[in-house]
Amino acid sequence: MPTNIEIKAIVRDVISLENLVRNIAKTDPILLFQEDIFFNVPRGRLKLRILAPDKGELIFYERPNICGPKQSSYLKAESSDPLGLKETLTKALGVKGVVRKTRKLYLYEQTRIHIDDVEGLGSFVELEVMLQENQNTEDGIVIAENIILQLKIDKKELVDVAYIDLLHR
Repeated sequence: MPTNIEIKAIVRDVISLENLVRNIAKTDPILLFQEDIFFNVPRGRLKLRILAPDKGELIFYERPNICGPKQSSYLKAESSDPLGLKETLTKALGVKGVVRKTRKLYLYEQTRIHIDDVEGLGSFVELEVMLQENQNTEDGIVIAENIILQLKIDKKELVDVAYIDLLHR
């Protein structure tokens, strides 16, 4: 399965963070509106990400619940009928919960930097270091920790779980 290294942290000052991100990314953000429907599964997490009525992604991933940089392994399949897929998966597995967010996506080298406004939770930053074939987990952790320093992310604000888990707390 493809892997990346991820971190997630609470953001107290979105404007300051965005300024820091723009300084390193040197690109404008891509604005995304995402609805993630999580389904009941025996291991890992399975979500259907609805991007538009005719565009979605079914994503299965496994990631430990720890603070700081962590490996995430995932599989992704695109769908042109996410609403039909949602109905089928809901009947088959049942819905665990729904996460709605507005995401500003910045691309920096091999890292996706997300600034998320999550309905019911607030603002977060998420890093996804996309590992290349010649890289291992430790390489990705070094990259993530370097970006954490550049963005002045307070390690006390790191989050150990997915947004769906935070909504269920």
